[in-house]
Amino acid sequence: MDQTSIQASSGGAAAADQLKYMPGFGNDFETESLPGALPQGQNSPQKCNYGLYAEQLSGSPFTAPRGTNERSWLYRIRPSVRHTRRFSNASYPLWKTAPCLEEHSLPLGQLRWDPIPAPEGRLNFLEGVRTITTAGDATTQVGMSAHAYVFNEDMVDDYFFNADGELLIVPQLGALRVFTEMGIMDVEPSEICLIPRGMMFKILTSGKQTAWRGYICENYGAKFTLPERGPIGANCLANPRDFKTPVAAYEDKEKPCRVHVKWCGKFYVTEIGHSPLDVVAWHGNYAPFKYDLRTFSPVGAILFDHPDPSIFSVLTAPTEDAGTANVDFVIFPPRWLVAEHTFRPPWYHRNIMSEFMGLIHGQYDAKEEGFVPGGMSLHNMMLPHGPDALAFEKAANAELKPVKLDHTMAFMFETRYPQQLTKYAAELETLQDDYLECWDGLERKFDGTPGIK
Repeated sequence: MDQTSIQASSGGAAAADQLKYMPGFGNDFETESLPGALPQGQNSPQKCNYGLYAEQLSGSPFTAPRGTNERSWLYRIRPSVRHTRRFSNASYPLWKTAPCLEEHSLPLGQLRWDPIPAPEGRLNFLEGVRTITTAGDATTQVGMSAHAYVFNEDMVDDYFFNADGELLIVPQLGALRVFTEMGIMDVEPSEICLIPRGMMFKILTSGKQTAWRGYICENYGAKFTLPERGPIGANCLANPRDFKTPVAAYEDKEKPCRVHVKWCGKFYVTEIGHSPLDVVAWHGNYAPFKYDLRTFSPVGAILFDHPDPSIFSVLTAPTEDAGTANVDFVIFPPRWLVAEHTFRPPWYHRNIMSEFMGLIHGQYDAKEEGFVPGGMSLHNMMLPHGPDALAFEKAANAELKPVKLDHTMAFMFETRYPQQLTKYAAELETLQDDYLECWDGLERKFDGTPGIK
């Protein structure tokens, strides 16, 4: 008999309009679904209320400095040792892990894809992940992977945790309900969510469309944090109060369930007789969160020249080299363009960082045609890129009055490591064979005469 009960801290079933969140980035939170479920004054009492088990989930070494030390205490119906039984091998052949040097015939170059088409059969979120690039080495906790996902079925009795890295999920088509051990998040396009390394979750559909599509950054390295603002000061960019962590919610379900695991690039599955999302209360700072990209407060040029794209960084995963990221998550949101005597779109560029881009909606200002919502592009390190010929002519001859760049949202996963293309991405039917032709119209204009002084 299927006995399922979902309880949130509001005390009732977790319907969409009842979901609650706690504001702040990196805070030490506390939350409970039942009154008195959270111990006070200590972490591990001899006996917990309601017959719960106390358990710690660590996101950093015990001896990490206080500022980077992450852990949460969970109070759950069963300890997690009961949520994994004997494992069997599982296969998700299109989800790859670095290092991944697959053989394919596509040579080096700037690349762009149209959206991945909707699946023909029934796929849940795990089955719908398709790796586009990998970088670094997951076994040494260095680098990242860029994935796209497309699916059309709920993970009803299937659950997953990823030991290889944290997952930054960027919906593009269709809202998601992300049910984690520590609460529930509803995440729609123009929002993102982050699921920490090792945290169990399942993803359900929300809405009436026939397919759900988006992007994932799998970060193997140091966790995402807020970038330093430097001279910008205490405000703007992504403000901490706009990050939302879910309140405690648990699923009390006694029926056969499957827990899927990704560990060092391999997949495993185990069968248990209950839901593993059974955390009734928790406290700590190792927790999932969501963020609305529309709350990002951009800064930019207010006199002349186009600034570096790093001013649009939402999150960064640092390395030991100051200012050199394992991966940056950068967005290109609506904003005013007011610079004088300036070519306003992004300039032509070669970069030591490697850039994977996606478009959530609207049009990207450096590409007049070809880069469409749900599409992707890849500009690997030191490969030149920039505005297409149409965008150049338009910007070079535009009247430089204030213009609002509106109804758009693009993003970039940028990493210090070269992004290796998967065989799937190299052979994807939506790869644009004519992408390089977008720059063909950039002809010689030099005539030897002095410019404007």
